[in-house]
Amino acid sequence: MKTIAERMVNEEFVLIAEVGVNYYDIATLKGISNMEAAKLMVKEAKAAGVHAVKFQTYKAETLAAADSPYYWDIREEATRSQRELFKKFDSFGYQEYKEIKTYCDEIGIEFLSTAFDYESADYLNELMNVYKISSSDLSNLPFIEHQAKKNKPMLLSIGASNEAEIEMAITTIRNVNHQPLALLHCVLEYPTPYEHANLNKIVTLKKFQAKYDNIYIGYSDHTKPEANYDVLKTAYNLGAKVIEKHYTLDKTLKGNDHYHGMDPVDAKNIIEGIQYIDSIRGTYELKCLETESSARKNARRSIVAERDIKKGAVITREDLTFKRPGTGISPQLIDEVIGKTAQCDIKEDTILSKDMIQ
Repeated sequence: MKTIAERMVNEEFVLIAEVGVNYYDIATLKGISNMEAAKLMVKEAKAAGVHAVKFQTYKAETLAAADSPYYWDIREEATRSQRELFKKFDSFGYQEYKEIKTYCDEIGIEFLSTAFDYESADYLNELMNVYKISSSDLSNLPFIEHQAKKNKPMLLSIGASNEAEIEMAITTIRNVNHQPLALLHCVLEYPTPYEHANLNKIVTLKKFQAKYDNIYIGYSDHTKPEANYDVLKTAYNLGAKVIEKHYTLDKTLKGNDHYHGMDPVDAKNIIEGIQYIDSIRGTYELKCLETESSARKNARRSIVAERDIKKGAVITREDLTFKRPGTGISPQLIDEVIGKTAQCDIKEDTILSKDMIQ
């Protein structure tokens, strides 16, 4: 199993299914435990071909003040306090995530979780190959530095930020960590209207690749899955090789991150769509493809006798024309033919070859 970092460095597509804390609602829906629901979501993601699953690790009291207001669509999630919402989904700790990590290893899918406090960042270190920084912590430079000092590859979402803030976050990381770093374009609207996706920002992010070492580009998506997955495909074509998207087993569930998440069918279709894009993009080499060789030979032209040319005659431009196939002397060599002597009688409409002239 290739890790996220290995795939990034090889410029291979990475799809990260952000389970987040959606397993709580799945557990309620299916009448199973939270752990069983988490493992079920991991299992379904693996079956769909997803490369990694990402959770969210926090305690509500250390994440949000008591009066922190909501910033999501309350038609989908009615809770109006951040702390109140997060308190519903903060029961898992080290032992639970260790169990999920073990299960991920058993079935062959990478585990990671976004840490939202120092304690989580520390205990997750032994469980993850890569750290993910949330857009919400982009300006939390002490916390970014703390995680960067773990000296592991990092994913940095840059939603709701400006260039100076991105620069500061990268500099903070690069002062202590030179592992692969992916910058993930992100829009902090839940859900993000399609016309707000602002995907050209992905192209602009490439400027940091010229300035800093070992930088890669990605996209963290909050749009609702649409029929052809054009948002994600466009992001990929613009250069986002790492794509992270919220993930659920039931997109009709109210609340949390279900309403803009992908399900296993979406994940499978996204991966197949990207594979198809790769198949039609081909290589960057400027050369004739092997599959074009027959057409190249038969559709191109050769130098052909416009009229009968007697043996010993000096060949003139008026003696020559150009016709298919391209099995004789190429028209680009005409200056090497004009002025030469015919070595045999050459009948009109004959394709010239080098042994006919001297």
